[in-house]
Formats: sequence, C-alpha cells, structure tokens
Amino acid sequence: MKRRLRPAARTEPWHPYAWQTQSLLLAYPDEQQERRLSLARRAAAALPGRVRDPLLAFTGHAERTPAAELATAYVATFDHRKRCCPYLTYYAHGDTRKRGIALLRLKQAYAAAGLSLSEDELPDHLAVVLEFAGTDPAAGHRLLAEHRAGLELLRLALRAEESPWAWVLESVSATLPPLKGDDQDAVARLAAEGPPEEEVGLAPYTPSPFMPDPAGGPR
Repeated sequence: MKRRLRPAARTEPWHPYAWQTQSLLLAYPDEQQERRLSLARRAAAALPGRVRDPLLAFTGHAERTPAAELATAYVATFDHRKRCCPYLTYYAHGDTRKRGIALLRLKQAYAAAGLSLSEDELPDHLAVVLEFAGTDPAAGHRLLAEHRAGLELLRLALRAEESPWAWVLESVSATLPPLKGDDQDAVARLAAEGPPEEEVGLAPYTPSPFMPDPAGGPR
C-alpha cells in the first residue's frame, strides 16, 4: 500500500506575523514580558479575527496579571503537567530514540534556515517552532501540520485546565487547516494511549525530565 502524502501547506501573507506573535506569547514570562505583550498587541491588530481575537484575550489577561503570578502559572502549566507539554516531538515519539532523531533533524533544519538556538533551548518547543515558521513560512507550516495531532491535544489540555495559554493555542489552530480524517484519528489515539513510553536514546538532546528549567526556556 502506498503511503498517502500530506498536501503541500498553503501559507498566507499574514501567517509569519501570526506565528511570530504566538511565539512571543508562549515564552516564559520574564523581565521582557511587558515589551513582548506590547509588540504582540500591535501585531495582532492586523491579523484575521479568528487568529487575532484569542491573542488579544491572552494579552488582556496577561496585562492584568502580576508578572510573578503569571510566571508561577506558566511553570505550573507547562513544567508540572505532562499533558500540557509544549515540546511537540514528545506527542509523536514520547521519550524514545525516535524523538532524539527528530530533535536532531529540527536543529539541522533551523541551522539551514539561519536560525540558531541557545544551548538551553530545545528545538521542538512550540515557541521555537513558531519562531522558525515566522522565518521560513512554507517549511514552518509543514512542520506545524506534521504535529497537528499534538497541537490539538495540547490545545484541549490547556482548555481543560482553564489556562490562559489556551487562547494562544486557539490562535495557532486558526492558522492551520481544520482537523479531519487521519489527524482526527491521531488525536483520538493520542488521547487514549498517550505517547510511546520507551525512555532511552534521548541524551544528549534533552535533560531529565524532558523539559528544561523554565527560567531557561525560549524568550
């Protein structure tokens, strides 16, 4: 049986601005947070409503929330709840050898596009993937589409937790084609079974546990 190929992703002129804005809002809330929120609010205003409105909902919440409280919520959400994992290859490969290979390929793709990562950044963090997509829209769109099931599971998990970052994932989803067919099956399978569980083969691509220190996450 021949494997059915995924159609080429179609990008719009506004896609890079959307992905860069979403990337800013998924970074750890540090001393640059106020500046990021200001940039994101200005950029979001020019985006289509379905992409813009969730971003403005998040920026409004973040601007009303004390910085320390927002940072605590970020750590509690993304570092202490595995179901809210922001590392996309985890959904496809779990902690297995295949994930280590996927991380290496991502780093090579970024390097080819001129995007360099710091030593404490994993290439599959959603903020990093979105930053790459903003730099290379065609390749980034394909990459996001490849991880569509994981993105949907993350969106649903954040919504179930009533996390404000669910708004950002709503916006990300609005930049991608609707779920259907194989993607819907993959989401159902992930929700029921979870990622693969073989815990070998990741060194030196990821620390233990698989998430880095939140203070060293993407900016």
